[in-house]
Amino acid sequence: MFEKALENPLYIGFFGEKFMIRIRPYKAMDANTILSWCQNEEEFYRWTAGVLGSYPISQNEFRFVEYLMPFTAFDETGIVGFFTLRKPNESPDELRFGFVIIDPDKRGNGYGKEMLKLGLKFAFDLYGAKRVSLGVFEKNLPAYCCYKAVGFSDVALEIDETYCILGEEWRCKELVIENI
Repeated sequence: MFEKALENPLYIGFFGEKFMIRIRPYKAMDANTILSWCQNEEEFYRWTAGVLGSYPISQNEFRFVEYLMPFTAFDETGIVGFFTLRKPNESPDELRFGFVIIDPDKRGNGYGKEMLKLGLKFAFDLYGAKRVSLGVFEKNLPAYCCYKAVGFSDVALEIDETYCILGEEWRCKELVIENI
């Protein structure tokens, strides 16, 4: 369905007060820029939970994202963000955000919110999902606040999802947004 939704070269864009941001399918040539945004282990694991491997990862290891629905966000200055979408189960009704990251120089200026809104536009309007979910570490408060500002709601889980990262136990919050 991802391929069908992108049969025609389509760029989804948002005109903000200060900038215009668009998304397009990820290209392998984007990897160097995206990987450069994680300057240390803690940032890397907050972004990936270790799913992509151990810090630092190579471009070749990053190719894993090509098996998902990867998107690159950009403005007139170049690449500003990245995220993936995937089906968390066999139902076509739900997609899940993953590996959401914004260029550190652009953070705090609304780029993350607008990129997520464009991802939701794709998920709901083009893909036809009814629900989009994501997970975020409790210790990643800026990302959590960004997701809440876009409209995601907390989901109570019966069992907390935790990861052992850098010798600590990191708790993950589950968030969801419905297409009403």
